[in-house]
Amino acid sequence: MRLTLSLAILLLAGCAAAPEMATAPGQLEATAATITSFTEGPTADAAGNVYFSEIINQRIMKLSVEGKLSVFREGSNTANGLLFDSEGRLVAAEGASLKGAQFGGSPHAAVEMKPRVTRTDLKTGTVEVLTDSYEGKPFVGPNDVTMDAKGRLYFTDMIGGAVYRIDSDKKLTRLLAAPEVQRPNGIMIAPDDKTLYLVEANNQEGGARMLRAYDLGEDGSVSKMRVFHNFYPGRSADGMCMDTKGNLYAVAGLHQKRGTTETLDTKAGVHVFSPDGKLVKFIAVPEDTVTNCTFAGPENMTLYVTAGKGLYQFKNDVAGTRR
Repeated sequence: MRLTLSLAILLLAGCAAAPEMATAPGQLEATAATITSFTEGPTADAAGNVYFSEIINQRIMKLSVEGKLSVFREGSNTANGLLFDSEGRLVAAEGASLKGAQFGGSPHAAVEMKPRVTRTDLKTGTVEVLTDSYEGKPFVGPNDVTMDAKGRLYFTDMIGGAVYRIDSDKKLTRLLAAPEVQRPNGIMIAPDDKTLYLVEANNQEGGARMLRAYDLGEDGSVSKMRVFHNFYPGRSADGMCMDTKGNLYAVAGLHQKRGTTETLDTKAGVHVFSPDGKLVKFIAVPEDTVTNCTFAGPENMTLYVTAGKGLYQFKNDVAGTRR
């Protein structure tokens, strides 16, 4: 099934809504929740406020349940994937190796940054560094983060080519590394804690562009890798989210080529897979580059998708998880 998004844009300046576009018969309608610049890593708190990374301007944004857009944190250290833990603290994968200087004009371009994973107490504003190195070697670019029912955190170091787990006592364990993985990007754990999904996003010729699935043990270990879905030769997924029925929402594809070996075979949008790997739904997103997703809103029935300069929303028919 192909579902398309119609646009009703809330502009950053003044957040004024534009008139809704006409919707064809049988076509489901979605809206752009807001427009900023190169959006990534959305997550939602228990109240339904949506937080997302805005890479170019080095900040974390907050879209309130009332639709008000504000800056939650300036100088985000190139925060990408975000997640609220079981205690309501905001965890961020901060890929500081993606220096603001490359974007030009960033007010934080000259600031010395260090790749790390942090946790922010929203009550006090205190930013706690959970980890910034493994066996004495710094990370290259933490990218995305998820958690299991025991509160353990799992994150990817995409450029560093590794996947890690942080236990509740802050013990750090490396779960996967090259050559087992190439460029691990999005990461997600199924609602029953039995499967860990991992995006491979290697855009080089012959590179892995797929969703990997692993058995997740009670001790937080991974085993029995299988290819859940292969996007090659198109653009692989970036981020993922899941609904309460165990369907996996993978944000992937391109509208236009971007100077890599990736083709346009993967349509730009949200590819929804059942637990057995079948594509059961597709939600088209009109903007490059689609990056990540999360659930929020009443009963977690609204899917939010980051793409290009926008944050898009889509009314879903299944409640989502908050991982």
